Amino acid sequence: MSSSTSTPAVNGRCDARFAAVRDELTRHIASGDELGASLTVDIGGRTVVDLWGGYRDPDRTRTWEQDTIANTWSTTKTITALAVLMLIDRDLLDPFAPVATYWPEFAEAGKERIEVRHLLSHTSGVSGWDEPFTTEELLDPPHAAERLARQTPWWEPGTASGYHSTTYGVLLGELVRRTAGMTLGQFIVDELAGPTGADFQLGARPADRGRVATIVPPPPVEADLSALPPDSIMTRTFRTAGLDANLANTTPWYDAEVGSANGHGNAHAIATLISAIARDGVVGQRRILSHDTVELVFQEQAHGPDLVLGLPLRWGIGMALSEPTSIPYIRGDRTAFWTGWGGSCAIADPDRQLTIGYVMNRMSDSFIGSDRVETYVDVIEECIPG
Repeated sequence: MSSSTSTPAVNGRCDARFAAVRDELTRHIASGDELGASLTVDIGGRTVVDLWGGYRDPDRTRTWEQDTIANTWSTTKTITALAVLMLIDRDLLDPFAPVATYWPEFAEAGKERIEVRHLLSHTSGVSGWDEPFTTEELLDPPHAAERLARQTPWWEPGTASGYHSTTYGVLLGELVRRTAGMTLGQFIVDELAGPTGADFQLGARPADRGRVATIVPPPPVEADLSALPPDSIMTRTFRTAGLDANLANTTPWYDAEVGSANGHGNAHAIATLISAIARDGVVGQRRILSHDTVELVFQEQAHGPDLVLGLPLRWGIGMALSEPTSIPYIRGDRTAFWTGWGGSCAIADPDRQLTIGYVMNRMSDSFIGSDRVETYVDVIEECIPG
């Protein structure tokens, strides 16, 4: 498609009462705050907002289309958690059983009492790799999992959360492989995305790469880890779990399955899948989780300063739960959510059967959410009756 100096229109549809949401997305794209993005809102199984617009590339030569997908960074974790919850629902995993029940090697080095729920809630004590560890090793999940199985926990499991920035997908992916007999990526495609019609995958198949939006890294952030104690959980985690955002635009990233960070999809796909949490296990007309399994998400596992992120966070089994002191725009007492580096997000509020999905390609400088997603959520809330 030829380049254009004009801002492309925001396409899609929204109910009349959500017209302000379209206006807000249009404003951000026109100002350049957004390059390209998609935004979807589902209430009670009905899509009331499904919008997309802007550009897929920083040269502004390719418009963001309905079928454009982008790397979702840590919003991927919500889909990985959903896959594990499905295995729990099928009695292939017990969230309160030791991980070593399914992965015997994991019992090494004092990890025999770590339970499946501890992995899902970032409380296992395994938030990074002992050094040295490389990005190339991360892109080899069986090898990365073997490394984690040999490690000693960095804190007493179950006593606090420490964000499992990239270990999350490796740990849970290994449980999926051992209990479902397939990789996490294959399980997501065959058991989640395929049956629900959600356009989501880990990595990006060669046939789909032509519609992948280019990720624009965030502006440099002044973060001096040397100011922290070298043995702090935060320092140790980010020394081996940090990623270069430019990696998202490379063939090795597309080829890999990184269940913490390289899910590719759009807002509609995210909202479709995560609506299972907002709608008591139902996606469209298909039940993928039982009521009891959905309720696991809202069983608080940790509440307080996260040892890696430093913010007060509240974790359930598989997703973060609303915590107004640190993330005030996530409203409701029982709202489950998580965000991706630079801004993407998935939000599910079962009390209102509300689901929000947002995916973009220009990253903000925020590790959790962004000013843009806060604005969108605030406007969506203002448009909801009552």
